[in-house]
Amino acid sequence: MDTIPFLPQDSLEQQVARLQALLEAARQVHSTIRTHEVLEQTARIMVRELEMRGALFLAPGSGAPLVSYGEIPTAPYQGCGRFPLFSRENNHLLAELVVTAPEGGEFSLYEQDFIEGLVLQAAVALENATLHERDMEWARVQQDLDAARLLQRSLLPKAMPEIPGFSIAARSTTCYEVGGDYLDSIPQRDGSHLMVVADVAGKGLASAIVATSFRAALRSLAGHAVALEDLAARLGQQHWDEGAEAQRRYMTALFLRLEPATAEIEVVNAGHNPAAVLLPDGTLKTIEASGTPLGMLPGMEYAAERFPFPRGSRMLLYTDGLTEVFRGNEEFGEERLVALFRETPLPEAEKILDLLWETLGSFSQHTPQTDDMTALAICHLNSSAQESKPS
Repeated sequence: MDTIPFLPQDSLEQQVARLQALLEAARQVHSTIRTHEVLEQTARIMVRELEMRGALFLAPGSGAPLVSYGEIPTAPYQGCGRFPLFSRENNHLLAELVVTAPEGGEFSLYEQDFIEGLVLQAAVALENATLHERDMEWARVQQDLDAARLLQRSLLPKAMPEIPGFSIAARSTTCYEVGGDYLDSIPQRDGSHLMVVADVAGKGLASAIVATSFRAALRSLAGHAVALEDLAARLGQQHWDEGAEAQRRYMTALFLRLEPATAEIEVVNAGHNPAAVLLPDGTLKTIEASGTPLGMLPGMEYAAERFPFPRGSRMLLYTDGLTEVFRGNEEFGEERLVALFRETPLPEAEKILDLLWETLGSFSQHTPQTDDMTALAICHLNSSAQESKPS
């Protein structure tokens, strides 16, 4: 703070008057919860109460003018009083007050005491107002996120298809309010069922927006007779064509078409985790990626795998949130997940997912999720399992 010369001590009556004025000034600056109004009140009081020519608040760091009243001081503010406003907790600079000296260029002792006292009160009021505005902004953001979460949940399938002889279940949980995992089930005109599990790169709101855009594109194409590999290629190209921001949020995806009448399944893997298929004889088949994730490269083509899915078979599609669960530095991993799926004797899809989620929760010691988790299980029931399945 600049050194300011003082005049002789004021009278006792003047001191009392200054103290009363300071108390009233403090009441006024604390009467608002808006940062701009705190600074306006302080500058106005400073000029009117002390009959200064002008007062100006500067932003910390940049020194840009924030609020002024009266005759605006000009840089480099020679002959002016400069008073910093610090926060209480971490002594962080909130703003700096520049006061134009009265006629004669000198402050009395009690003028300076008044300024310093008001600056302390203004700093407290400014910090409180800043915290209040931050809380209000966070409340608005939280309200928007809650609405987005409800909207995203409403876009998920209300229920998986109920097909005689099959048990199908899906589950999706996000680590934030909204997520980038995508799950869908769309009945086709020929009696087959198109199902999709996908994962947008990244997490949170941006990934959720991409997933919602993908849903619209998928459903616009799913109503047409499009081969599964062509569907994947067209969606990937459309994602690429949306530009650099979308390309940074590329998507891995598994497209599956179940044909109940023939007990056959067709799958396209676009850069996704391998799908696991367990056949009745215990053989484990994995469906590996036939191309890069959607939107990563232009003109990408994919291959479909078609295979029988007889009674006693089951299949698991999942996002990497299930494999990237940690206990300390130890990862659950794909190998352990597939082994758990393979070894479980449970014949029903919902119970299989219950077991996966319970095992992953126990492994991580029920710490908060660090990634979105989505899985789809399909079981072709054998006769005994179908008879015991509740109606």
